[in-house]
Amino acid sequence: MRMSRNTAGSVFVFGALGLTLAALAYPAMLGVENTSTTADRIIANTRYGPLTEADRDFVVKVRAAGLWEYPLGELAMERGTTPEMKEAGAHLIVGHARLDETCRRIAPELGITLPNQASPQQQQFVATAAAENGRQFDSTAVTIMRVTHGQIFPVVAKVRANTRNSLVRQLADQANDTVLDHITVLEKTGLVNHEQVNFQQTSPPKLPQEQLTPPPPQPGAPVLALEPRPNLNINTAAPSPSPTPAPTSR
Repeated sequence: MRMSRNTAGSVFVFGALGLTLAALAYPAMLGVENTSTTADRIIANTRYGPLTEADRDFVVKVRAAGLWEYPLGELAMERGTTPEMKEAGAHLIVGHARLDETCRRIAPELGITLPNQASPQQQQFVATAAAENGRQFDSTAVTIMRVTHGQIFPVVAKVRANTRNSLVRQLADQANDTVLDHITVLEKTGLVNHEQVNFQQTSPPKLPQEQLTPPPPQPGAPVLALEPRPNLNINTAAPSPSPTPAPTSR
């Protein structure tokens, strides 16, 4: 089913863009009484390799990302004022639907509980963009998305480099391609202020943990699936490198 947009809540203070994807754990599913702060602590041994806290948190982060970036992609397709903006929206929808499918496939194999709602902060990102129209909507949405993608990109690389779990490694490979694709199409809009984005990426505000954590699903609730949208013929693999000049012949 298609993910419904959440436009509720007060307007997010734009200068306070923060970390989009915070560390999250659902320890009860894995029989862990107390959540450790050691990311490399092994919390389960699976047939796909050991699962660490960082691995589990990463799967949940990717899932949570789709729960707000997918509806923001829908908004971009509906309200974007340029073809480039609408294209960026389509890439967000397709990329996160595919990542979501992977998360829903591997989570039961690894004993991970997935959220059905984004965190309060993430929901506010969508509400902030939804409150704008015209070119201001384009600029607001692009800046939010470019900052958050820039923040998660090094997280993906770290998980990929360190995980010993083959399913998490597969998800990290896919997420790396998707995030790079999204960064590329967002920059194609011509609306990215790199100086502003770099500052916000490296200077996130300190928010309470409850603002950063998606609520756990209700017991027995079905897992929400993001609609694949096969009508959107979008390639979200890593974009080809920029052309470089041919070497000069001697």
